[in-house]
Amino acid sequence: MPSAGGNMRVGVLAFQGAVREHLRMLTMAGAQAVAVKRREDLCSVDALILPGGESTVIGKFLQETGLGEDIVSRAEGGMPVWGTCAGMILLAKHIVNENYVHLGLMDIWVRRNAYGSQLDSFIVRRPVPGVSEKPLDLVFIRAPYAEKVSPGVEVLLEVDGKIVAARQGNLLATAFHPEVTEDPSFHRFFLEMAGSA
Repeated sequence: MPSAGGNMRVGVLAFQGAVREHLRMLTMAGAQAVAVKRREDLCSVDALILPGGESTVIGKFLQETGLGEDIVSRAEGGMPVWGTCAGMILLAKHIVNENYVHLGLMDIWVRRNAYGSQLDSFIVRRPVPGVSEKPLDLVFIRAPYAEKVSPGVEVLLEVDGKIVAARQGNLLATAFHPEVTEDPSFHRFFLEMAGSA
């Protein structure tokens, strides 16, 4: 695995969501950023970001293209995967009040659209231990949160008692959107994760 920085190729699943924003932040953080639309694209990257969007639509796309199986296989083999917002839902092994999961990789119980509609979007400023000592702008847009996690999952941040950032080995999930800010701290954190994977 290449070390964090310019040699690391990090993919962003490029079906919908804040793809350009993630690609820009990865470049700011020093990685080679790659849009992933096909299985061949996935084979070329060292790590992967699942961006926001509509989780059911992205999940259907992953199933129809076979990319979902490939992502699960790579993640189980150690490839770092970070899900933001809808990506958090895609990673979860449990979706509250639903009888399905998408990738089913991470031992978290996620509630979809937990904060309401687009009109209920909001920003809070918090330091995130291990990621940034200075407060970061955390942007929540139709965001989920995790109601609980299994013992092997590290909770990185709670906001008002809700789990909004968590890590399990090579998997990272955030309910908010670091890519729509001007601070690449979370993307650097993911690169460090990937570099030590």
